[in-house]
Amino acid sequence: MRLSSVLSKAKNWSNQYSNLPESYIKRATEQVYWKNPKGPQYKPNTEIKRKKFNYTVDRSWSLQFQQENAAGKCHPKVWVEPLKEWSYFRGDRVEVLEGKDKGKQGFVSTIIQERNWVLVEGLNCKLEKMGTKENTVYYQKEQPLLVTTQVVLVDPSDLKPTSFEWRYTEEGEKVRVSTRTGRIIPIPATNEETRDYKSKSTYKEQPKDTLSAEVDKITFEPKLCTFEMEIMEKMGIKEDRVPAKSYWY
Repeated sequence: MRLSSVLSKAKNWSNQYSNLPESYIKRATEQVYWKNPKGPQYKPNTEIKRKKFNYTVDRSWSLQFQQENAAGKCHPKVWVEPLKEWSYFRGDRVEVLEGKDKGKQGFVSTIIQERNWVLVEGLNCKLEKMGTKENTVYYQKEQPLLVTTQVVLVDPSDLKPTSFEWRYTEEGEKVRVSTRTGRIIPIPATNEETRDYKSKSTYKEQPKDTLSAEVDKITFEPKLCTFEMEIMEKMGIKEDRVPAKSYWY
């Protein structure tokens, strides 16, 4: 089976959960090793950027990700099996196929699409230590599971593991269907959850949000003046002084 190495672009479901502009994620992630100096004698827009990153459970726009991928830090090469379509979502009930929790069922809490990983609530945990020698705290931290080999989707009709495939209903809606029972496996409502809201329907617009009615309205009028001249015009300040002539020789 053909594999592809981990590239630097954050995946679709990671971007949706972050609810951040793609330009910000790109700026927070990319690393430029070298670029041309500024000046007319140099060729413009020539940069050497880092193309491959080591993806972990930390999101690509976080400080932990930047520390993990600091310049000069080496990591073993990682290969990720390319999936034609992502089929696991937050809130799905899955069954673990490997490890100490083999046979147990839980709900997907986090998706890390860049590595084909999911985190399952309370399963496949590792004991982590936090704090100092005097004040040490131990806690259970979920470890990632591969969606290709380590978890399987559970049919909600009988709570048994099943394979599935994508099909279309008579109305043209694309759904997941259990190949064992033929029943539709709906996408959980928690899949809409982002860092900002639990669901789109309950989100309240804020004063700085762009209203849908104002999207097509032009609010900026360009002027042939500098920022200082525009401020002086709004404040009613007039400049009548004539600058003295100056010569370069």
